[in-house]
Amino acid sequence: MDEILQNLPQQAKDKHKENKKFFAKLKKKPPKKLDELMVELHNEEFSRTDCLECANCCKTTGPLFTDKDVERISKHFKMKPQKFIETYLRVDDENDYVLQSVPCTFLGADNYCSIYDVRPKACREFPHTDRKKFQQISNLTLKNVAICPAAYNIVEEMKRRMG
Repeated sequence: MDEILQNLPQQAKDKHKENKKFFAKLKKKPPKKLDELMVELHNEEFSRTDCLECANCCKTTGPLFTDKDVERISKHFKMKPQKFIETYLRVDDENDYVLQSVPCTFLGADNYCSIYDVRPKACREFPHTDRKKFQQISNLTLKNVAICPAAYNIVEEMKRRMG
């Protein structure tokens, strides 16, 4: 896994132009069954990918925390939401709550998440490859293929199947 993660940013960079062109075409004219295809590709990939072997998303990026996330997680810690925000979060340039630092505070040395059952929506949905109207998040996907080996594989298989 270390070798895969080491090579991933360069591989994603090498495919960036090709992916950007592919997603531009996809946005203009999404295939009728794109959502179904994405769920299928996502499920196939994650039947053979164990996120616990990687956790690169948790090590290199931080999720956005919605107000609902803050409420749910602070309740889990038996903290007031404001105290949770002061302890773990900061406001970014887009006025969103994000982690104060990465790797994620809640990631253990064993790659397990200590707040898994109450984790943010962004974490639950990452890498967003099974999302409806997938073509609308192409910019996010272009970033995620450089972070997540599974997202990279899904996009490569998607291009292969769609020609």
